[in-house]
Amino acid sequence: MLVVLRNRTYRHLFTAQVIALVGTGLATVALSLLAYDMAGANASAVLGTALAIKMVAYVGVAPVVGAFADRIPRRTLLVAMDLTRAGVALCLPFIAQVWQVYVLVFLLQCASAAFTPAFQATIPHVLPEERDYTRALSLSRLAYDLESLFSPALAAALLSLISYNWLFAGTSVGFLASGALVVSVLLPTPTPVERTGGVYAKASFGARLFLATPRLRALLALDLAVAAGGAMVIVNTVVLVRDNLGRTVGDVSLALGAYGAGSMVAALLLPRVLDRVSDRTVMLPAAFVLTGVLTAFSAGAAVTPGPWAWPVLLAGWTLLGAASSVILTPSGRLLRRSVTDADLPAAFAAQFTLCHSCWLLTYPLAGRLAAQAGMPVAAAALAVIALAAAITASAIWPRGDPDRIDAPAQPLALTPADVPIGDRSSRRQ
Repeated sequence: MLVVLRNRTYRHLFTAQVIALVGTGLATVALSLLAYDMAGANASAVLGTALAIKMVAYVGVAPVVGAFADRIPRRTLLVAMDLTRAGVALCLPFIAQVWQVYVLVFLLQCASAAFTPAFQATIPHVLPEERDYTRALSLSRLAYDLESLFSPALAAALLSLISYNWLFAGTSVGFLASGALVVSVLLPTPTPVERTGGVYAKASFGARLFLATPRLRALLALDLAVAAGGAMVIVNTVVLVRDNLGRTVGDVSLALGAYGAGSMVAALLLPRVLDRVSDRTVMLPAAFVLTGVLTAFSAGAAVTPGPWAWPVLLAGWTLLGAASSVILTPSGRLLRRSVTDADLPAAFAAQFTLCHSCWLLTYPLAGRLAAQAGMPVAAAALAVIALAAAITASAIWPRGDPDRIDAPAQPLALTPADVPIGDRSSRRQ
């Protein structure tokens, strides 16, 4: 898998991604502590609102940026968003009002909503061979999972030496380092495509690509299944472990770590599996695994927990993490095979938006049902959503789906702004 890191351009981009993810993880911990200092017992409400703002930014900004991303030099866009995120992170320690937190979080997430799809759309051009691209997708999945485990531990270690305000400085340094790594490489830029219509038509182009392509509609349904399983884990683990099972705070981390471990194992194994079987063959069964685990958990949560409950919870969360990774990791391959090179930014932006729309639905549903109707009902409702999504995906994804269904790829062009400073004569790698 690590052979793709021999490509200098991808190595720099992947390192930039990892550093930015660690910075984001530090900011998450620091923001929680800042909210507690500002709001005390109402900190959960502040963080809940900030999470909602994050999702609104993701859903609203990504398609607009994706509509015009092909007109901006890719490196310029990525570096500008890194600088924006670095600036916002530096401002966070100096705010004094809750509304200021909301404004800065919105700006930070708008920059992330512009950065992430553009970054994702760049990798297929850097690694044109599908075998290499598949391994890059697995590495990206591993990076996200490791960040969720490593950043809190790093934050805890740093907080033993410095105040949490300095974590924001670390976040800013991470984004600046990410921008520097992006500047250091030569990035291809798709030839701009003229599209008819106004801003709305251009912003909705990526979503219309999904609706017009059966396997991309199936991918959207599978994203909903992942959101159903993930929301159960992310929203309700702390209550399950602390209240239902009566275990320690450290066990909350272990349960979340089991989910991440399952995801990482699947990401490590997938490249070899996908060399032999199709995406459809692995992704659709994974959605039914999500359904089965949620259904089993709903039944188990309805009985009095015994000594078996803790290992069963860990096993279930591990399976949920693995099944989610099996769906999420190959999704970039589907997008790449389904659209032209010029349409990749719009397609990735649409997938980013539609995926987070699913989470915007399942997050509050998981929390409200668990609080008002109990864990068995919450798990059962999410299982129904996952089952409906899995059946829908199976029905609309054709069995004889061709390997590629797009028109001939648009040519790639290099703009002067994409050539590293001091190396304007460099060739595209």
